[in-house]
Amino acid sequence: MDTQQAAAGCRDVLDRVSEAVVADRQVLETVLVGVLARGHVLLEDVPGTGKTLTARSFADALGLSFQRIQFTPDLLPADITGSNVYDKGSGDFEFVPGPVFANVVLADEINRAPPKTQAALLEAMGERQVTVDGETHSLPDPFFVIATQNPIEQGGTFTLPEAQRDRFAVKTRLGYPGRGEERELLDRRADRDVRMPSVSPVLDSEAVLSLQTVPERVRVDQKIRDYVVDLGRATREDDRVEVGVSPRGVQRLFETARARAVVAGRDYVVPEDVKQGAVATLAHRLVLRSEASVHGVEPESVISDVLSRVAVPAVASE
Repeated sequence: MDTQQAAAGCRDVLDRVSEAVVADRQVLETVLVGVLARGHVLLEDVPGTGKTLTARSFADALGLSFQRIQFTPDLLPADITGSNVYDKGSGDFEFVPGPVFANVVLADEINRAPPKTQAALLEAMGERQVTVDGETHSLPDPFFVIATQNPIEQGGTFTLPEAQRDRFAVKTRLGYPGRGEERELLDRRADRDVRMPSVSPVLDSEAVLSLQTVPERVRVDQKIRDYVVDLGRATREDDRVEVGVSPRGVQRLFETARARAVVAGRDYVVPEDVKQGAVATLAHRLVLRSEASVHGVEPESVISDVLSRVAVPAVASE
């Protein structure tokens, strides 16, 4: 699959998802960028904004298997990974896979489960495998998690561990729909006998795997590579930040910039690809100092300030 074919496939997926999900196309593009970069996606917003529908629609459009895990305070790690169950007939223990064994796993309201259970996803997200009773089981390929969470100010939520936040390639918000979009939602609900929009497959698992290889061939100028590194390092030097972007976060910005180039139909990265993806890729990785949080500083504003401070490289047009 070449860059133009990949870009056409991305457009088809976004068009198909947009038929079912009433959301800003740039937000949907950010989700797709996370998939292209072989990463995981974190969707944060208040209930009722379409987070779950978005995840399911992407799985359907990509033609991938889908499992939904509803995170609750009493969810156990084994409820995610699976467990060994005794078979009376054979007299042996057999592994029964949990819902994490799917191409697309929706971790719904992930921050309503305690940190121990949230951490059960860490190995799956990082290594594409799970270990149960000392035995390792590989997950399907492709595999990625789309997690949804409600704002931490809401009751019954837990803060995601820093290590787990760092595993998400991108974090984005759907936001409230515009007036016209909200009216469209109302029109869809006007007649409950009319079937809600469904999403038919545009690709299949083999096509998705092929699509994910395309960003690996995208060219990134040395000056842009330096720019990516400088952005990450600048977050660590900000007085408002306790813990800046990790080396993994810097790599993720590099990967999402290449994925954005593919979506745009280019086989090379321009500085705008880095700038457009910086907030979604870096902001959720920051840990702010307590005084900054007290004064209402948001991680997104820190990244915006960093973008304004770090010089954008002048790169010759391709």
